[in-house]
Amino acid sequence: MKPTPVLRIVAVVAVLLVLLLAMATLANAQPVQLTDDRGRAVHLAQPPQRIVSLLPSLTETVCALGQCQRLVGVDRYSNWPDSVEALPKVGGGIDPSIEAIVALRPDVVLAATSSRAIARLESLGLTVVALEPKTHADVQRVLGKLGQLLAVPDAQQVWRAIDAGVAAAAQSLPSTVRSTRVYYEVSPTPYGAGTTSFIGETLARLGAQNILPAQLGPFPKLNPEFVVRANPDLIMVGARSAGGMADRPGWQGIRAVREQRICVFDAAQSDVLIRPGPRMAEAARLMAQCLARKAPPGAVRP
Repeated sequence: MKPTPVLRIVAVVAVLLVLLLAMATLANAQPVQLTDDRGRAVHLAQPPQRIVSLLPSLTETVCALGQCQRLVGVDRYSNWPDSVEALPKVGGGIDPSIEAIVALRPDVVLAATSSRAIARLESLGLTVVALEPKTHADVQRVLGKLGQLLAVPDAQQVWRAIDAGVAAAAQSLPSTVRSTRVYYEVSPTPYGAGTTSFIGETLARLGAQNILPAQLGPFPKLNPEFVVRANPDLIMVGARSAGGMADRPGWQGIRAVREQRICVFDAAQSDVLIRPGPRMAEAARLMAQCLARKAPPGAVRP
């Protein structure tokens, strides 16, 4: 019996699908070459299928690129998206469990350049890609690097969405909040987010003025008296660090403290704000909402 026209069409479509899948498999099997943030050349026979990530921002970026399924283990702080909570935890990014990582048989370990575990992991024959985003430009670059590593076409579409989200947050603000002098406290030591940090860059795009000058660096340790003298209009701080702030010597005289112009972010919000990765547009929205609520009237200064 001769095949009907419908059966012939189905057969042709099936053959085409097989060919397309074969082409995709061949494309994904292409060798990978890239240079990480240490300047180290990385060569792989094909894109990695088993990945351990030791930095939350890198975990989030892998998932934002649609490749969460390749993660087989993460550091203890990686908690977004929710699916990574079910993955094996291998300790902190600085002090991970080497044995736990080796047991997961990863093709690649993603780590911060500052991780002390890199040398040990490489001595055991594991491939490490060290990437550490610290600025907006770094986030865009790291997206490109991970897109290269994972063979994801047009990884920069994620950056375009981030950039558009930050711009939208800035446009949502009334002109009255522009030039508000802001102090963003990262930890109660205190460490602050400086002008050259990714947090400082976001504040600048929102029109706020960071009280920390660029020469102090991205996340400087501060003398508390510096903040008193700078007298910010508004303070942003995570709930983990906010306790006792008003009781620090001289801080009752700070305008932001005196007028209760302090935005305290909960743990989940703080994770969004302190991670230079795909959720930076959400971070910008959180900062913009804070500015809209708490910025003093007439913040613009001559």
